[in-house]
Amino acid sequence: MDAIAPHALSAALGELALDLRWTWSHEADALWRRVDAEGWQRTQNPWTILQDISAERLRALCSDSSFLAELERLSHARREYLEEPGWFASAYDPAALSGIAYFSMEFGLGEALPLYAGGLGILAGDFLKTASDLGLPVVGVGLLYQEGYFRQIIDASGTQQEAFPFNDPGSMPIQPARDRDGAWFHVCLDLPGRAVQLRVWQALVGRVTLYLLDANDPFNSPADRGITGKLYDAGTEIRLLQEIMLGVGGWRVVEALVPQVEICHMNEGHAAFAVLERVRSFMQRSGLSFWEALWATRPGIVFTTHTSVAAGFDRFPPDLLAKYALYFDAFLTKARMNWTNCWGWDENPRMTGSRSIWLIWRCADHWRRLVSAGCTVGSVGGSSNHSFRAGRK
Repeated sequence: MDAIAPHALSAALGELALDLRWTWSHEADALWRRVDAEGWQRTQNPWTILQDISAERLRALCSDSSFLAELERLSHARREYLEEPGWFASAYDPAALSGIAYFSMEFGLGEALPLYAGGLGILAGDFLKTASDLGLPVVGVGLLYQEGYFRQIIDASGTQQEAFPFNDPGSMPIQPARDRDGAWFHVCLDLPGRAVQLRVWQALVGRVTLYLLDANDPFNSPADRGITGKLYDAGTEIRLLQEIMLGVGGWRVVEALVPQVEICHMNEGHAAFAVLERVRSFMQRSGLSFWEALWATRPGIVFTTHTSVAAGFDRFPPDLLAKYALYFDAFLTKARMNWTNCWGWDENPRMTGSRSIWLIWRCADHWRRLVSAGCTVGSVGGSSNHSFRAGRK
């Protein structure tokens, strides 16, 4: 293969590095090892290697015919993978399912994108990888944290220490999500006394796109920039704000960038507010009442839980929810509801706080409970027993 210009080589390598398919398909490992053997051994992260490559090394690779031939082969294989229909299109009519939005507080795609803590994130990452290989019309929705979960280190005395590496978006295999005009896409949320602007990033996972919301925008105050500072922050108020951003902000991203989505699948209860945002938006577009909008959207709400015990779900005191009720007040008034019957306190007076799981159970048409170490899946279809009591006629 003839020599090419450095900028063309960098662009071709960039396409491979930004597609996180390399986290489960290792066909290109040998290529990245040829680019930088020591860097590959230390990081196994193509995006890091590409960012650190010297101009001299890039020029040398531009005239390496065997390297360029292998790069062309891998680029061609990637194009074929993206263009082939996949299992879903061959087994079903693609028109039968236009899109699924998969919400999760964490995604474990690989160490290059450290936005996960454990099994929940690994499952979410595997969900996206499998959806890509099967050709399912899925997009992921999550948060971009400045600090992922801590790294465990054993010091010289044998004592465990924790480190919280900083996630620099510029060093991660992600790019700003763009709107139809090519501008960096943002969503705004109304909070008490101010608006918070969320930047939206995207990661390519084969055929699937993962959208990540980030509050660390210069438009925001220092306190608000820290809302997405840490995965599973210990503060109850920060956790509530993160869930509002994931649910409300995430659904607004879906409606703006992938409006064809018809299924909202929540991996655990952290994205519960997406249910209310979806109903609110449908009410606004259709002119229907709350109950009509709920029943119109309910068949497209799917919920998966992994820890079906009380301790596994976030719990928020009523006064904290009331503090952030600005977004919901007008919508609940129009629906002739309040926080009490929205969260089910009227059905269980002993409840001293709100768990997102109650909101989802009252709205979701399908639940899935993962048991036996994730090997067995139990499914429960929706019925009136799981709906809002006030909605029963």
